[in-house]
Amino acid sequence: MASETPERARRPALPRRLLRTEWKIWRSLALWTTRRRPGVTATTVAFPYSRDVTPLLLAFLFGSLLELPVFHFLLPWEPARLGALVLGVWGLLWMVGYIAAMRVFPHLLDERGLRIRHGASVDLLVPWDAIADVRAERDRVPRNDPLQFAIGPDGTAAKVAILKQTRVTVELREPLVLPYRDDPREVVMVKLAADDPAGLVEAARRQLAALNPT
Repeated sequence: MASETPERARRPALPRRLLRTEWKIWRSLALWTTRRRPGVTATTVAFPYSRDVTPLLLAFLFGSLLELPVFHFLLPWEPARLGALVLGVWGLLWMVGYIAAMRVFPHLLDERGLRIRHGASVDLLVPWDAIADVRAERDRVPRNDPLQFAIGPDGTAAKVAILKQTRVTVELREPLVLPYRDDPREVVMVKLAADDPAGLVEAARRQLAALNPT
């Protein structure tokens, strides 16, 4: 029996990812409603990253809210109106859940390292002993994907961007393998967005100095 082609073998991965994304969005909404932020404790320092993108998401949310009565009057059939209403409410709640995910999953600094997040879709832990330097530095990415990889002259950089921008660069001592779906990637630096890049850099450098006194 012929073995499966790579494309066919990867087909089930997309439905699984969609289901996981759906579950994470609704879980984020529940966490936000109950004012819980996983991982945030008395010994962690949280750094948000949603300030710039929140107004844009709220604008989309408001536009979607206005569409509900429009569809109600435009659709002549009651079943179609009901279906549009259900889909519209689901879309609104999903969008609120997406905003909630960015609020309840901030970047974290703790005794283990720097935990880099993007809503409920990205959660990367970079241990302190793997970090050579942290600096405030702007960069751009070509797409809006939560996690992207760019190959440079020194190796691959992982980029966790907001609005196609990163503002902090974490340089690694040596290549580090990061989990990425079913295809782990080896990177030499990680770039991320933050509302307060200077504060994050200062806190990270302070932690590095405490662990590696000269």
